[in-house]
Amino acid sequence: MTEPLRCAIVGTGAIAHAHRHAIDVDPGATLVAVTDLSRPSAEAFAAGREGVVVYDDLDTLLQDAAPDVVHVCTPPGAHPAQAIAALESGAHVVVEKPPAPSLDELDAMRAAATAADRQLAVVFQQRTGSAAAHVKHLLDSGALGRPLVALCQTLWFRDAEYFAVPWRGKWETEGGGTTLGHGIHQLDLLAFLLGDWAEVEARLWRLDRETATEDVSTATIRFAQGTVAQMITSAVSPREISTIRIDTQRATITVDHLYGHGHDNWRITAAPGFEDEAAAWALPAVEEPSGHDPLMRDVFAALRTGAPLPPTADAPARSFELVAAVYASAAADGRPVTPDDLATHPTHRRGFASPVRDLRG
Repeated sequence: MTEPLRCAIVGTGAIAHAHRHAIDVDPGATLVAVTDLSRPSAEAFAAGREGVVVYDDLDTLLQDAAPDVVHVCTPPGAHPAQAIAALESGAHVVVEKPPAPSLDELDAMRAAATAADRQLAVVFQQRTGSAAAHVKHLLDSGALGRPLVALCQTLWFRDAEYFAVPWRGKWETEGGGTTLGHGIHQLDLLAFLLGDWAEVEARLWRLDRETATEDVSTATIRFAQGTVAQMITSAVSPREISTIRIDTQRATITVDHLYGHGHDNWRITAAPGFEDEAAAWALPAVEEPSGHDPLMRDVFAALRTGAPLPPTADAPARSFELVAAVYASAAADGRPVTPDDLATHPTHRRGFASPVRDLRG
């Protein structure tokens, strides 16, 4: 393509601003249309932006604006129908996480993309950034030896007002609790670095919030290449942090951040006897932080050239399956769940509703 990609945004809430900025800073993309259930919200979002048309609904937007790319920034329950409609209209789709409320619905979205010969990109921006790319290269090349043990912690704080939003905290509209809504980011980065998973044992907990879903989850994850990881995800932790730690045969890798990371957030510590190799593991001299901007840049470049989606935006089901396995294991009282179990699961391909152990009282 020689002309900029014509982009539309569906849903003009908080996360839509990150998509708009990524479009604005890319010379190969331009925002042409927006829509939202609240027209005043959409009008405020588009205010002062020449050439951006506000539409009352998605169908009219797709018909009249005919965008090249539709950015789906609505609550998760709306994603499948909106993404499929956009794909069937001939647009590529960039959808916020979680991509769908269930694996079956994500499969339907992927099938629609294949049928339309369009791309479906899911926003997992934690994969991006020069540090994550460098660490992945070190792990894939074997420079750090075999990964052995890992920690994945998403310790965030969401107060009662957060859960008072009508669609939050309900299996029917949010799809899941803090595992799906928050922990999926770090789980996605962990799987980006370590590859395919092999087994999950998990529990769901309700410790303090008024919610039908979980406000804490815990799990043990075994990866296909042998790494054992412990995961905890929380919406009740006042000192917030997002952490991944991977202990390999030759080093410990850590990233401590909150909602995004740069070089200062990463550390590679050599194991005794490997200190002389540490200089070769240093992060690159040129830094790019993680975020929507580098993700969209790489996605837009692929869409303009017809290339496959970049590793930062491919494998849309990998971390979603990990989350599904957490819920499926919790529903089975913590028994292990494997990819084969999940592929034919009688309930958790259709939704993640699961028993939550309530310890509030």
